Amino acid sequence: MTAPAALADALAALEPRIDGELRRDLASRVLYSTDASIYQVMPHAVLIPRSVGDVQAALEVAAEHGVPLLPRAAGSSLAGQAVNEALVIDFTRHLDRVLEVRPEERRVTVEPGVVLDELNRVLGAYGLQFGPDPASSDRAALGGIVANNSTGAHSILYGMTADHVEEMGVLLSDGTAVRFVPLDPGEAAARGGRPGREGAIYRELAALAGDDGCRRAIRQATPRHWRRCGGYNLDRLVEGAAAYRWPPDPRFNLARLVCGSEGTLAVITDVTLNLVPVPRRTALAVVHFASLYRALAAVPEILEVGPSAIELLDRLGLTLCREVPAYARLVERFIDGQPDCVLITEFQGGSDAETAAAIDRLERRLAAVGAGAVSVVRALEPARQRDVWTVRKAGLGLLMSLKGDHKPIPFIEDAAVPVEHLADYVSEIERFCGELGTRVAYYAHASAGCIHIRPLIDAKQAAEVAKLPEILSFSVELLRGYGGALSSEHGDGRARSWINERFFGPEMYGLFRRVKRAFDPANLLNPGNVVDAGPMTDNLRFGADYRVRLPPERIDFAPDLGLDRAVEMCNGAGVCRKRTAATMCPSFMVTREEEHSTRGRANLLRAALDGRLGGEAITGRRLYDALDLCVECKACKAECPSSVDMAKLKLQFLAGYHAVHGVPLRARLFAGAGRLGRLAAGPAAPLANALGRSRPLRGAFERLVGITARRPLPEFARLPYPAWLRRHRRAGPPATGRVVLLVDCFNGWQTPRVARAATEVLEAAGFELVASKHGCCGRPMISKGLVDEARAAARATVDRLAPLAESGLPIVGIEPSCLLTLRDEYAYLLPGDPRVAVLAGAAHTFEEFVGRREVGGGLGLRSAEERLLVHDHCHQKALVGSGPTAGLLGLLPGRRIELLDAGCCGMAGSFGYEAEHYELSMAMAERRLLPAVRAAGESAAVVANGTSCRQQIAHGCGRRALHPAEIVRSALVAPPSESASGAAG
Repeated sequence: MTAPAALADALAALEPRIDGELRRDLASRVLYSTDASIYQVMPHAVLIPRSVGDVQAALEVAAEHGVPLLPRAAGSSLAGQAVNEALVIDFTRHLDRVLEVRPEERRVTVEPGVVLDELNRVLGAYGLQFGPDPASSDRAALGGIVANNSTGAHSILYGMTADHVEEMGVLLSDGTAVRFVPLDPGEAAARGGRPGREGAIYRELAALAGDDGCRRAIRQATPRHWRRCGGYNLDRLVEGAAAYRWPPDPRFNLARLVCGSEGTLAVITDVTLNLVPVPRRTALAVVHFASLYRALAAVPEILEVGPSAIELLDRLGLTLCREVPAYARLVERFIDGQPDCVLITEFQGGSDAETAAAIDRLERRLAAVGAGAVSVVRALEPARQRDVWTVRKAGLGLLMSLKGDHKPIPFIEDAAVPVEHLADYVSEIERFCGELGTRVAYYAHASAGCIHIRPLIDAKQAAEVAKLPEILSFSVELLRGYGGALSSEHGDGRARSWINERFFGPEMYGLFRRVKRAFDPANLLNPGNVVDAGPMTDNLRFGADYRVRLPPERIDFAPDLGLDRAVEMCNGAGVCRKRTAATMCPSFMVTREEEHSTRGRANLLRAALDGRLGGEAITGRRLYDALDLCVECKACKAECPSSVDMAKLKLQFLAGYHAVHGVPLRARLFAGAGRLGRLAAGPAAPLANALGRSRPLRGAFERLVGITARRPLPEFARLPYPAWLRRHRRAGPPATGRVVLLVDCFNGWQTPRVARAATEVLEAAGFELVASKHGCCGRPMISKGLVDEARAAARATVDRLAPLAESGLPIVGIEPSCLLTLRDEYAYLLPGDPRVAVLAGAAHTFEEFVGRREVGGGLGLRSAEERLLVHDHCHQKALVGSGPTAGLLGLLPGRRIELLDAGCCGMAGSFGYEAEHYELSMAMAERRLLPAVRAAGESAAVVANGTSCRQQIAHGCGRRALHPAEIVRSALVAPPSESASGAAG
């Protein structure tokens, strides 16, 4: 433990030497106190370096003052090696460059903060990729991947990360900068003659590798199974020590020893990796089984056919997939019925015919040996294969989405055995856990004999915590008998380092200690990992002493089993840190700050509940600042495999915060958007719009209220929709049905052209419109945390609409955020009201309703060669998906539909109008959306179903985006004639 005085002196000495940030505040330390494991350890401070020089300064100061240091990437580690009582260095903020690509040599050099999927996006231009593919590749950075010696689904092809590490720039524990490269014996001996720590390391490691007794111990103790990453990679310094999946380089290379050392030997500053070609064609066979044992027993037979991957998804995983909207939509596309489990089997080849023939061989083999496969579903199209892999990669988080305190937690999940023993190993573990009264869950890499087994443990109970070492000890004995590996891709960390001596034996463990002393004699680099670890039950995130102090629940958390458990759903996997696809988390994608990820916000909320942030933190300003940039997009509700609903948690927090600090005037103004619309639209519109355009008034408004003058305010319609509807005369075919059009405040008072278009499309489809006569649905109040006002609005809306829904009328909305409020927030604003479920069942987005064959199929639609660039609203993507929008627009003959994967537009209702958020709002839009719109040119029609999205596109590009209703209305063969004149709105 570092003395407080020494720590204070070290931090004081470091700060003037760096260009980056040194964060010592309590909230920053909390943010880096967890990873994706079951552990929590408060760091001394956090360094966000801007250069390698900053990192070197930190090492020199740490060595001088005896302060432990932990290099960290994305913090997605499952064994606890990314948390420590140390100075944490976050490499992902600035040290994330691709330094050099040498495609002719199939080599790339990167800094440790580069995220794997982002690297592969760069490499894809050369037809190359990094071979190992951990499931966390969308947020895991190369520094962590190398430090863990990770692999993934394709390990039977590409082996381990250490098989692909060529060179490495490192800083030793005293700050010395060195470069580890492959060396012939003479070159390695010459390095041993160098002064200082570098020379001492080469002398010690050369002596160890050349000693017959050490070589014998390494050969005997190293697991024969090639899929291994535990301990230190001493076998890679001793020729013939073990089996490998990838041909080993016989040269002496300390880079491959540092690989897998979990930050305990040196700090990586850059790494050179070899690359593999991107496969030309792939195909998936999703093999369905009626029992887990039959599936695992079939793996050796499937391997005989030459697949590139075999991944398991079990019954529990499939069930959980179906409970998360984003994944439920995907599962439906490749799961047939209700299998107990499936083996996702991939084949690579040079052509579609070659991969299809491989699946034919697989089916014949399974039938010939009586493997017990129920059915085989083929996924041949790239899009369908992406769906399958998306679900598989979500496996960890999906398992962690189980509600309650029993969680499938990681501590024996990383074992691997030869595939012929896989079924028996899993059965033995399941039997032993069953005798302890513990259920288990499974997922992962069947092809390599690695099944991630997760016992369901309540870590808040002492008796349950006591099971952890007992189960792990049993697993170790099994693995020794089967010739398996204790750690096969997730590393040792706090979960397994304590048992390394028992697993590897005292002689090999002594060699590990000898290596650690050579590199780090003062034990300052991530101490307590790999060797000399404490008990695995120390520093648990929860533990038997875990307690929370709950504030009043202002909305219903009963389905989550309480506010605390809703927060605790975050397991730290960090999927919210991805930036390559989808929407979560918009603010993190721009700021790249940990506290602006869903994980960061959940960590701070939990720290406020358990007292780590102080007694009043749950209504404090620091937590407010962290949640302030949550734009309530709801992407986490769909994309977070654990279904952490940060928008709901923010509503709860804001309600409590306002109760203590009062409601700001700006929040009340935005919450009252519906009332303002009624007052300002119609005859008052010319005056209201003139005032809204006045620069002096806008400037004063920004100074007094905080509404930016840099963005034009939305104008009010001279002829709002209610007035237009009173004059409107139905011009469609005879009505064969009735429907309620839910016109929201924005499209009612500001852009009635959308509501008019929706009206005419529904009438053209043969529907008579029934007036809803509802007021504001409460969406603006929800966004500002005004729970009481939102609940009153919700109750009034239910009073108006529920009788219509109960009579069987569909309720169709044109603004996704408002319509989907009926299906989402009303459930926890009005718990126990049975009418809410009836209303939710009757509520449809415009795209869902009109896109149905029995509705849209009857429309007379003209053909046109037109490109439609489509951006869906965040709430629509999260709760419904983009399928209905694509389906509706797909009814239009001749149109080419391009669905943008542009994330959040950044407007987020009032967020983009708030002065302090304007620049961030625009940065979100400029990340992908606005560049895509500009690149599309004037010939493409831009389609956006969200009012905020259309406002952002107009402001950022000067383009008028159209609602899908407007697109469909313009395509009607016989469009209704305009029945009233007035401003378009």
